[in-house]
Amino acid sequence: MKWNLKSKKIPVMPNLLLIIVPAVAIAFVLVSCSGRKSGKESSEPAAQETTVIKFWSGNRSEARKVYERKVLDAIMEATEAEWGPWQIDENQDEYPGDEESKVFTEKGHDLFVTIAGNQKFTKEDKIVIPHLLTKNLLGYRIPIIRKEDAGLFSEIRNAADLQKLRHGIPLTWSDADIFRHNGYNVVEDGSFDDIFERLQDGLFDYSAYGANEVLGVYENRASKQEGLVIDENILLFYQFPLVFYVKPGLSQLAERIDDGFQKIIASGKLDSIFDHHYGNIVEQLNLDKRVMFVLDNHLIPDDFRYIKPDLENL
Repeated sequence: MKWNLKSKKIPVMPNLLLIIVPAVAIAFVLVSCSGRKSGKESSEPAAQETTVIKFWSGNRSEARKVYERKVLDAIMEATEAEWGPWQIDENQDEYPGDEESKVFTEKGHDLFVTIAGNQKFTKEDKIVIPHLLTKNLLGYRIPIIRKEDAGLFSEIRNAADLQKLRHGIPLTWSDADIFRHNGYNVVEDGSFDDIFERLQDGLFDYSAYGANEVLGVYENRASKQEGLVIDENILLFYQFPLVFYVKPGLSQLAERIDDGFQKIIASGKLDSIFDHHYGNIVEQLNLDKRVMFVLDNHLIPDDFRYIKPDLENL
């Protein structure tokens, strides 16, 4: 048989037609099925990207580092179903003096924990998450002193007697302004690394630390100097809550931290973490048997002025 190219008609033999028709039908079914499968896959939600958080935890005691990281982990776990997977990139570098104020601008971190109203950040943009990590435990301050002065401190019954003594505070710490504002004699000098060497040398009479960290500070630092002890009589109090600061511009991260914080408060997870670390802190440090002096923190934002001494709820 010859092909008639002029008419562009292609004659088809009967036997060949029997082969072509089923083949075309099968091809149509395959294409149709393939299209339905592709459509189903495209309707499935895309995998969520992992949220990587650059978390800075330097310039603090080991006890605080452990506790604050556990709270952050709990927050992220509580929001994973809604917000997606997460990863913490933790940095523990020490930033002396005003270097801390550059955590966001120059150091490149996204998140860290600090006191509400931190004066190093008054001129810096930040997003403050207004939930307390440790029930203001950092604001219950206990002095570390020279052992030879234990008798002197045990006799103190009023603020005027304590105000006569010299309180050693590392340079740029916010505590210095608070104590000066309340009439205390402040020696603001040096760093956290050399504070106890200077206390031992008699350059001041005591250095006070939060109830949540004083045991760790003593064990890891003060005990390295001979003749230093934790005072057993004095308890200072002022509003000094620990909160999260989030880098400006990271509004979604701030929203997730706030959301997760509310979730772990409602579920009791935050209380569980607190009790695990500090559940017996009142008895351990005899907080309810000490002479308490309440100071005014003139630097605290109005949102946190409601905080009052409350040993029963620690």
